[in-house]
Amino acid sequence: MYRSHTCGELRPSHVGQTITLAGWVQTIRKFGSITFVDLRDRYGITQLVFGEELNQLLDDSPLGREYVLQITGVVEERSNKNLNIPTGEIELNVSALKILNKSVTPPFSIQDDTDGGDDLRMKYRYLDLRRNAVKRNLELRYAVNRSARNYLHENNFMDIETPFLIKSTPEGARDFVVPSRMNAGQFYALPQSPQTFKQLLMVSGYDRYYQIVKCFRDEDLRADRQPEFTQIDCEMCFVEQEDILSMFEGLVRRIFKDVKQIDYVEKIERMTWEDAMWKYGNDKPDIRFGMSLCNLKFPSHTFPGKPSMAELIDTANFPVFDNAETVVAISVSKASEYTRKQTDELIEWVKRPQIGMMGMAFIKCNPDGTFKSSIDKFYSEERLKAIASAVNAKPGDLILLLAGAEERTRKAMSELRLELGKRLGLRKENEFKLLWVLDFPLFEYDSDDNRWVARHHPFTSPKPAHIEMMINNDPVISDAAKYLEHPYANIKANAYDMVLNGNEIGGGSIRIYQRELQEKMFAALGMSKEESLHKFSFLLGAFEYGAPPHGGIAFGFDRLCAILGGSESIRDFIAFPKNNSGRDVMLDAPATIDQKQLNELQIQTVEK
Repeated sequence: MYRSHTCGELRPSHVGQTITLAGWVQTIRKFGSITFVDLRDRYGITQLVFGEELNQLLDDSPLGREYVLQITGVVEERSNKNLNIPTGEIELNVSALKILNKSVTPPFSIQDDTDGGDDLRMKYRYLDLRRNAVKRNLELRYAVNRSARNYLHENNFMDIETPFLIKSTPEGARDFVVPSRMNAGQFYALPQSPQTFKQLLMVSGYDRYYQIVKCFRDEDLRADRQPEFTQIDCEMCFVEQEDILSMFEGLVRRIFKDVKQIDYVEKIERMTWEDAMWKYGNDKPDIRFGMSLCNLKFPSHTFPGKPSMAELIDTANFPVFDNAETVVAISVSKASEYTRKQTDELIEWVKRPQIGMMGMAFIKCNPDGTFKSSIDKFYSEERLKAIASAVNAKPGDLILLLAGAEERTRKAMSELRLELGKRLGLRKENEFKLLWVLDFPLFEYDSDDNRWVARHHPFTSPKPAHIEMMINNDPVISDAAKYLEHPYANIKANAYDMVLNGNEIGGGSIRIYQRELQEKMFAALGMSKEESLHKFSFLLGAFEYGAPPHGGIAFGFDRLCAILGGSESIRDFIAFPKNNSGRDVMLDAPATIDQKQLNELQIQTVEK
């Protein structure tokens, strides 16, 4: 037996006991004839005391950081207690020492405040994983996993594994493909999700399925993306949208309770996709704070039926607004005291390439009821007051305005709102706000190919009231300029996204389960009958054998963990992540393979 206790286990109740520990050397402190060593394992740290006799042994064979030790000794009460750690009231007076393995000097300090950069720590990830900061992240990840499994088990969900080697059916991101040696010239694909398999399981009668499963997408990376990631993947049959929302609100509430000790008892707000775009400029709004958008001017087709206030800003001989497709404003509470330097800084922020605006206008609503603006050369005091009223700005507020092309301007204002929320301390890490976004468009229009594309995926059902509209209309667009007049532009998806603090953490839909409707969907996406049969004959065939109504949802497991852990990057919550180039710098992968393997696979590489 290498150890009788762990390094985080000992307390004053163990005083006088002889115990054995094993772990890694964290620090070494020598004081004359006594040496103190902090021994670390996964569970914590215990201070070791080496008296005069063993201290001489350490002089002859010095210990080093990250040496692996086995020690035996008597637990004693510490004279200088450290109440910052659970074992800080005791220490171990060592009577026997065995060095199980030595260590070379680590390339960086194995501490919370390490001196190692990202690339170095990823190269030696097995050392980085020893740090408490990383360990806490993985412990949180495990806690989320365990909580989700317990809840789903209690609600009769069955964990069923699905294959990783499947057929390529590219409809979203690019597939990772795997050559088959036994089937020359043919390839498997790694699944982007278990979507079709979980639908087949519903057809098979397994009415509640889940997996915490790896998914693979060959796409450009950023902080919240990895080429391989994990989903909490769930499906239910004989359900409508409300059943799904209720069930998985329960799941998230349970995770909050188990992992963060938070009773999330408030009603989870629901918002249509159109209202999310109108109020916040994106479909995953952070509703922890207000500062909603005021759409002063926009094309008539963008928000049909919403009031336009273009008369407030047009005809002022200000070309930036007069010629703009869209003008959007926000009111920043109690910010009229912003200096010119601060407003100039915001102007430079929106000019950054990733935001893409040419500039920004502002109106200061002074506490005395007057206005000071960067555009008061064009707008009278009366007009500025009318704009302030439209934006619902109060004395002491600061109004910021962006103008330009519809999509870019709305996205830029959404980003500016989030940036201001961060700067003003409105996006608090310890505050969590959930939201359902509903009623997405079923289709988006691809102007390059003059065809419809699925906003979610091709297995999403239209809203029940829109099914006949989809079946009874030809998806072909005869005049690309008039695509908004096509009935398909008005079809809503029976889909839903769960948003947490401005991040989409889950998304799903009620699925198509009739062959006729699924074939109509494939045709709407530009697939010929032959192509749809080639790619999805297994699914279309299954729908002819008593397929039940069904729907589901998939949660981004890594992203949920990152938000609960207060991090902006999912990499912090993955044991062995890839870098932003999709490389594993520890394994140096991807890598070339030798010619023998290429020959076996009948693959020939071509140099670019």
